[in-house]
Amino acid sequence: MRTTTLLALLLVFPGLAAADDTVRLTAELPYVDVTHAGKPVRIERNPDPDNMLEPDYTLTSRPCPPFCIQPIQAAPGVETLGELELIDYLRRMSAGDSGVLVVDSREYEWPLRSGIIPGALVIPWVDLLPAKTDPQRIAETLEDRFGAAREGPLWNFQNARTLVLYCNGSWCGQSPTAIKALIALGYPAAKLKWYRDGIQGWKALGLTTVPYTRP
Repeated sequence: MRTTTLLALLLVFPGLAAADDTVRLTAELPYVDVTHAGKPVRIERNPDPDNMLEPDYTLTSRPCPPFCIQPIQAAPGVETLGELELIDYLRRMSAGDSGVLVVDSREYEWPLRSGIIPGALVIPWVDLLPAKTDPQRIAETLEDRFGAAREGPLWNFQNARTLVLYCNGSWCGQSPTAIKALIALGYPAAKLKWYRDGIQGWKALGLTTVPYTRP
């Protein structure tokens, strides 16, 4: 009886076919619940088999420079992550691990257009470069958001957070530039991680994003 009813509903409402969990994160993991801006968000893959990338991320031939293919490693000692590793960091954050922070390094126009990965904090790459930002603002970011401690003219990064940075994709230089700027400031490379595929890779897998509103 239940099967007959379900088939009838699918004939009338074809979109219900996308309501199952066959498009999972992994064979064992259908979804992950995380926290974003104090609210629960479920990271899952879009179950609609007709779901497609939005126009911003379907372009294949961007001019280089500036949109050049990035190497597999952003800088020596910096680990490159895939989606599952990134999701694990998001789970750790949601479970109360204050030693981790996922950072969207894109300039504000991009998060406003495409949304962000749930749990991420937007800190544009330009906000970490002395040539583009007031040094006091950089210092506040290092201390207040990243957990570094000022010791006279130097910084102590012993208790600084592990940062996972991303931007638009493997053609985007915003997060690699932010990573190199942090290393130049003394941030340990071992505490920096890079999600190379960025929002393009995330969306290509149909993974959840959340809208972004600039504070």
